[in-house]
Amino acid sequence: MADNDLERTEQPTQKRIDEARKKGQVPRSVELNTAAVVLVVGAGLHLLGGHLAGGLTNLMRAGLSVSREQALDESLAVSAFAGSMLNALLTVAPLLGLTVVAALAAPMLIGGWNLSFGVLAPDFKRLSPLSGLKRIFSTRGLVELSKAFLKFLLVAVIAVVFLWLHTDDLLGLSSQPAASAIGNAVTLSGQAFLYLAGSLAVIAAIDVPYQLWQHKQSLRMTRHEIREEMKESEGSPEIKGRIRQMQEAVARRRMMQEVQKADVVVVNPTHFAVALRYDEKRMRAPVVLAKGADAIAARIREVAGEHLVPIFEAPPLARALFRNVAIGGEVPASLYVAVAQVLTYVYHVRAAQRSGATPPPPPTIESPEDGSADPTRH
Repeated sequence: MADNDLERTEQPTQKRIDEARKKGQVPRSVELNTAAVVLVVGAGLHLLGGHLAGGLTNLMRAGLSVSREQALDESLAVSAFAGSMLNALLTVAPLLGLTVVAALAAPMLIGGWNLSFGVLAPDFKRLSPLSGLKRIFSTRGLVELSKAFLKFLLVAVIAVVFLWLHTDDLLGLSSQPAASAIGNAVTLSGQAFLYLAGSLAVIAAIDVPYQLWQHKQSLRMTRHEIREEMKESEGSPEIKGRIRQMQEAVARRRMMQEVQKADVVVVNPTHFAVALRYDEKRMRAPVVLAKGADAIAARIREVAGEHLVPIFEAPPLARALFRNVAIGGEVPASLYVAVAQVLTYVYHVRAAQRSGATPPPPPTIESPEDGSADPTRH
C-alpha cells in the first residue's frame, strides 16, 4: 500500500464525526466554560448585591441572637440550624440558578450537549504511567501548559490591578456598619469576578478556535479509511454486481410471465423481440409488456410460442419499439399507425380462425425509421 494512503490527509466524513460523537469525542473548551460561569457569577453578584447583603445580614443577626434556652435545648438548636440553612439556600438560590444555567449553556456554543455512556467504560490504558508521560510531553500537553501559564499571568495581573484600584474601598469596609459593609463587599466581589471574566474571555477567544481545529485534526482520515468506509456504506463492487444480477434475473422472470398476456410479439426476426398488449377499455395506447435482444429475445419468442401468442416479423418496428419504449411504457404517437396495422392484422387472423375463414394477407408496415415500405410476413 502506498505511503500516501496511510497518511491522515483527508477531512473526516460525516460518518466519522457521528461515530466520534457517540464515543463522547466532541470539541470542548474548558476556558469557555470557566469564562461563562465567572462572568455570570460576577454579573449576579453585581446585580443581586442588595438581595444577598440583606439575606446575609439577617442570617448573621439570627445566628448571633440565640437565647440561652435555644442554645441548651437540642431540639430547638437543630430546628434553628435547619431554618438558617433554608434561609441561606433561599438567599443564594438566584445566584446558584444563574451559575447552573451558565454551566449548561456554555457547552452549547461549541460541540453542544452530548450524552455518551461509552466514556464511562473503564479504560486501563489511562492508568499506564507511560501513556501519562506521553500525554504530558505531547504537543497537546505543551499547549495546555502554555494556556495554564498564560491564564495564571492574566489572572494575577488582573487581581493586582483590581486590588490596587480598589484599595481604599476595601480598607473602608472596616469602618462601615455591618449591613452596608456586607452589601459593598458583595458588590466589590462582583466587580472582581467581572474583571476576571474579561481576562478569561481573552483566553477563551484563543482557545475555542484551537479546540475546534484540534478536534478536526484528531478525526482526519487516510485515503484507505475513506475507501473502506465507502465500501461499508455502499457495498463492495462485487456485492453490488451480484445484487444487480439477481435483480435483473428477477425482473426477467417477471417480464417473461407478462409475455403470455401479450396480444402480439413484434420481432426482428432474431435480434429483437417486443411484446405488445392493448385494451381499448383501460388503455390510452398499446403498452410494451416485455422486450429483449439476442438471448432474451429468443426466450420471449419461445414463451410466446408456448402460449400461442402471435409473432409478427417487422424489423424496423421491432427496432424502434426496443429503442424508444421502456417496459410498461406506452407506444409513442409516432408509432401508432404501424402498431395499429399489426394489431388489426392479428385481430383479423383470430377472427378468421374462429370462423374457419381464410386469414387475410399480412399488411405492409410503413417503416418507422426511414419511411420505406417494409414487406412483412407472419
